[in-house]
Amino acid sequence: MTDRTQEITALADEYVLGLLSESEDILFEALLGHDPALANRVGALRDTMLPLDLSAPQVPLAPGFAARVRRALPAATGAAPRKAANLTSAPKAWLPGLIAASVVGAAIGFGGAALRPAPLPTVVAVLVDDNGVPQAVIDDYGNDTASVRFVADITVPPDRSLQVWTLPSAEMGPTSLGTLNAASAAALRFADLPDPGAQQLYEVTLEPLGGSPTGRPTGPIIGKGFAASQT
Repeated sequence: MTDRTQEITALADEYVLGLLSESEDILFEALLGHDPALANRVGALRDTMLPLDLSAPQVPLAPGFAARVRRALPAATGAAPRKAANLTSAPKAWLPGLIAASVVGAAIGFGGAALRPAPLPTVVAVLVDDNGVPQAVIDDYGNDTASVRFVADITVPPDRSLQVWTLPSAEMGPTSLGTLNAASAAALRFADLPDPGAQQLYEVTLEPLGGSPTGRPTGPIIGKGFAASQT
C-alpha cells in the first residue's frame, strides 16, 4: 500500500470508531460520496464492530435529558446543515487536498496509485485491553501483508518495542507479524502464513527493543481480539 492509501484506510477506522473531529467527519463523508469502495469498507467495518457496540451495558438517560435536548435544538425549521466553515476544530491538513484530488480524479478518470480504492482486507480485528477499550485495529489482507492502526495513546519506552502477533493455528503457535518502535500506523509484511480466517486471534505486546527474544510473546498484552471475516 502507498502511504496515501494507508492514510485513507486508517482514516476509515477512525471514522467508524468515532475518533474524528466534526470537521474531519464532514470532509470524510464528502470523500465517501466519491469512492464506492471506501464506502463499502466503512460499511464492513461497522458490521465488524457491531458486536463491540452491543457489548456495552445499557445506561438509562438522566432525568430531564429529553427536555434539555429539545431546548438545545433550533426553534426554526430545523438545524442548518453542518458546514466546515462554521466549525472551530481544524481537520487534518492533508484531508481537504485528498478529497479535492479524489473528486477530480473521479471526474477525469485519473488512475494515480494514491487515488485507487483501498483494498479490502480478508479479516479485520479490533484489539481491546483488559477493560474492553479499543487499542488498535488490524487489517489482514491474506497475501502476507497486513496493517495496524492504533486508536489509543500508547507510550512506548525507548528500550521497548511493540510487537504484533497472530495465532494461525494451535500447531503453529503465536507468530510475529512485525515490530514497531512507536504506536503509529504501519504496514506489516511477513511470509509463509496461511490465509487468515474468522476468529483468528491477534494481539499486540510490549517487548524488549527489537522484539521478543524467544520468538513468542513475553511482555504485557496491550490489546487482543479475534478477527471478523470481510469476504
